[in-house]
Amino acid sequence: MKVPTSKAILFFVLSVLLSSVSWATAYADLNDFLQCLPKFSESSYPIIETIYTQKNTSFQYVLNAYIKNRRYSTPTIPKPMAIIAAMHESHVQATVVCAKQHALHIRIRSGGYDYKGLSYVSSVPFIILDMFNLRSIEINVTDESAWVQAGATAGELYYKIAEKSKVHGFPAGVCPTVATGGLISGGGYGPTMRRFGLSADNIEDAKLVNVNGTILDRNSMGEDLFWAIRGGGGASFGVILSWKIKLVRVPAKVTVFNVTRSIEQGALDVLYRWQYVAPKLPKNTYIRATSQVSNGEGKKKDVEVSFVGHFLGQIDELLRLINESFPKLGLQRKDCFEMSWVESTVFWAGYPIGTPINVLLNMTNMPTFFFKSKSDYVKEPIPKEGIKSIWQMVHKIEKVYVQWNPYGGRMDEIAASATPFPHRAGNLFKIQYYMSWTEEGIDTTNKYLSFSRKLYEAMTPFVSKNPREAFLNYRDIDIGANLHNQTEFDIARVYGSKCFKDNFDRLVRVKTVVDPQNFFRNEQSIPPL
Repeated sequence: MKVPTSKAILFFVLSVLLSSVSWATAYADLNDFLQCLPKFSESSYPIIETIYTQKNTSFQYVLNAYIKNRRYSTPTIPKPMAIIAAMHESHVQATVVCAKQHALHIRIRSGGYDYKGLSYVSSVPFIILDMFNLRSIEINVTDESAWVQAGATAGELYYKIAEKSKVHGFPAGVCPTVATGGLISGGGYGPTMRRFGLSADNIEDAKLVNVNGTILDRNSMGEDLFWAIRGGGGASFGVILSWKIKLVRVPAKVTVFNVTRSIEQGALDVLYRWQYVAPKLPKNTYIRATSQVSNGEGKKKDVEVSFVGHFLGQIDELLRLINESFPKLGLQRKDCFEMSWVESTVFWAGYPIGTPINVLLNMTNMPTFFFKSKSDYVKEPIPKEGIKSIWQMVHKIEKVYVQWNPYGGRMDEIAASATPFPHRAGNLFKIQYYMSWTEEGIDTTNKYLSFSRKLYEAMTPFVSKNPREAFLNYRDIDIGANLHNQTEFDIARVYGSKCFKDNFDRLVRVKTVVDPQNFFRNEQSIPPL
């Protein structure tokens, strides 16, 4: 056992004391901040009614309502001094102006799906600017566009589009409770990305509150900032108020399927072949492959692979295509279901076939499980022996799934510099490693985090290199992070190069112009020079 040195003990004590002083000072400033807010709010809805401090009986409920990962709702996690649940754009402006005036750190939360909780957790005294009340959606089928506020969820957007049109949609994620503020600013991908690209590729305008509290649109913010917030993480540059999205045209009927193959049913051969076929299929076809341990009753615990498909067309056409291009899958008519585009979003959300579409309007309750996610990009097919080695770890860990999301199609056609999201041509597929558990306790959490990192390390030979690329919206501070409210450029370049590759330098230049004092920051934000 290593005994701490006297210097180490002294450093720890000083850190605790300084932290206590910092929080005490911030609480003293909090009252001045709260008194400042009405001075800069022009709404008829009093901003005072949007404020939740720790003395408020609803504080804990409002805080936890948009925490999706139980790892960040435990008693030991630092809590904000206050939550401003903005009801009007001027409430956002006032929060930014007053926080800046009184040197208070803010975190911006639109849906709470930041995997690392960076939108609602900080190691220094902070307040949360919560956008969940700003969720209006205005659909204009005539010009095929919509204005969507940052707090509106993907499910709400899908539902509203379907109310207006049966032949329009929007390319975004499969989880209906993710809010559009963070979804789009980090890229936003889903089962139609091979046809239409990312959510961020289909944005025509945006409204943002900058560091001075001014509301900007595309024209007034300029093309550099408009470029940066579409995949570069909006929270580094300001507060996203709303997006003007471009609706896309979809068939009146689409087809979905979910085919599961066990090892005995040839899953290895099918998955190996999938790597060559899925990225080369026509743009209107998307097949995701997920490896996980079977958990059905009476089943032997073993790895099985689910192939979940989305086809912008009808069953007969899909069957002809798959039987020619991917016969190993063994897709049959009984596996396929025709439905409207909006019904397909319900299917992708994991609901049974036939579930009413109003389920898209449901809001999740308090977090129910702990989880850890990591990401990778694959540029060359993984050999069968490599797949077997992955499955061995999956079988050992059990509470993990490895999800392969195919690229190609439209993703190959958009330049890597068109938006900050650089992961375009040259990728066969993106991997998500997702591990979840319900057991409490720090020892249990550390055990699963260790499993996650070992699996990630074992994948090193098979994934992108120099840099090893990562998807921003699968937030993972293992790839690099600026901790303790510091922003060191060299550290930022480590995680920045993985998430943005060559686009990192342009993001830094934009940040330097629009927020030179680094007011908008978190552990993985873009730094100014």
